[in-house]
Amino acid sequence: MCGVFGIRSLERDVARLAYFGLFALQHRGQESAGIAVSERGRLTVLRDMGLVAQVFNEQQLQALPGEVAIGHTRYSTTGANRWANAQPLIHHGRARTVALGHNGNLVNAEELRAELLEDGVRLGSGSDTEVIAALIGRDPAPLAEAVANAMARLEGAYSVAALAEETLVAFRDPNGFRPLTLGRIGEDWVVASETCALDLVGAEVVRDVRPGEVVWVDADGLHSAQAVPAGPSALCIFEHVYFARPDSRVAGVEVHGVRVRMGERLAREAPVDADLVIPIPDSGTPAAIGFSKESGIPFDEGLIKNRYVARTFIQPDQEMREQGIRLKFNPLAEVAGRRIVVVDDSIVRGNTMRQLVQMLLAAGAAEVHVRISSPPVVAPCFYGIDMADEDELAAAHRSVEEMRELIGATSLHYLSVEGMQEATGLPEDSVCRACFTREYPTRVPGRVAKLRFEPAPA
Repeated sequence: MCGVFGIRSLERDVARLAYFGLFALQHRGQESAGIAVSERGRLTVLRDMGLVAQVFNEQQLQALPGEVAIGHTRYSTTGANRWANAQPLIHHGRARTVALGHNGNLVNAEELRAELLEDGVRLGSGSDTEVIAALIGRDPAPLAEAVANAMARLEGAYSVAALAEETLVAFRDPNGFRPLTLGRIGEDWVVASETCALDLVGAEVVRDVRPGEVVWVDADGLHSAQAVPAGPSALCIFEHVYFARPDSRVAGVEVHGVRVRMGERLAREAPVDADLVIPIPDSGTPAAIGFSKESGIPFDEGLIKNRYVARTFIQPDQEMREQGIRLKFNPLAEVAGRRIVVVDDSIVRGNTMRQLVQMLLAAGAAEVHVRISSPPVVAPCFYGIDMADEDELAAAHRSVEEMRELIGATSLHYLSVEGMQEATGLPEDSVCRACFTREYPTRVPGRVAKLRFEPAPA
């Protein structure tokens, strides 16, 4: 996950625009938030734990003047949920100081980190992001060339917004695992993880940053270069299933429409006699709409969501996930005596769905039929999702029937891989589906510990 945002403007309040851009990207990370600004070459960063609205206030935004700003919302995949890992990180290198925010996950961070430490580079965080900043910061080549040299060393997923030498820089890995979009407000250039952030700040969407491309904006305007050759396209299909906001366009395709089509296809693949279709709000709502339209079964709300509780999937530990589920949903009385179809986008660990099925049955539902608008998640992700341990994945070593028993549903069906792909409208060879198919587009480590770069407990 994670959200990145960047803007360069001589006339606009760049910190304030970054703040609103991060609001639009809050769904991509809720552990910490930060903004870095450059005022005539002087870098200042404010970052802290918590949501965007908890980290920043009016007084703080007014204290962040400048011509360039980058922002970040964090969801940890490498490194602990602590202040030292909040982004944007600032790294003071031998050649330049770099502020950098990163969405993705490197698969060769361990080797690069060892090389940097051997070279005498000081690393103060436990994340892989600092490796990227350190490679750029120590390289005496011109900035764009230093970025290209760093990209040639990186393996895995990275969509990055960075700030150095009064220049806004954005770059994306050669497989394009995570989205990154270029926009424009008048004559000023903006980059963001998703188009919804460009919409919020009034920017026109221009195009996606291409896989392997670096773009930079300085006093002379926008520049771009193909820093490394583009590899096989591998946009994470989970962006369309769950991650991206429904009003964003990812790879040119509106996410909401994709999710509705997933629900329609699911109704054709797994019909059921029932009285009511309800979503798991909000992630399952578009697919539930599609399921209802295709099946003819009425759609209604059956679970009320407390929207002041953070997304349970991205809480940092299991105890908090389970507490979040109990706080987050409450069933309506109208489910009593009715055969319910519950639609959600995915089952990862199984905790949420098991408790929700129990809630609905306890509220008097006669039957609870679960329909999932993606295939079973069977393999870990090494490209930016916090599920790098196969033991965490409920469906990795269970059949569909065993999964049904685990969650306690009357019936359970998943959308097929083919149905999911068709709904996106994207070519099969343009996306990464490794978490559903175990077919990875790059080399991957056998097993990765999320906290492997953290200092040992005292």
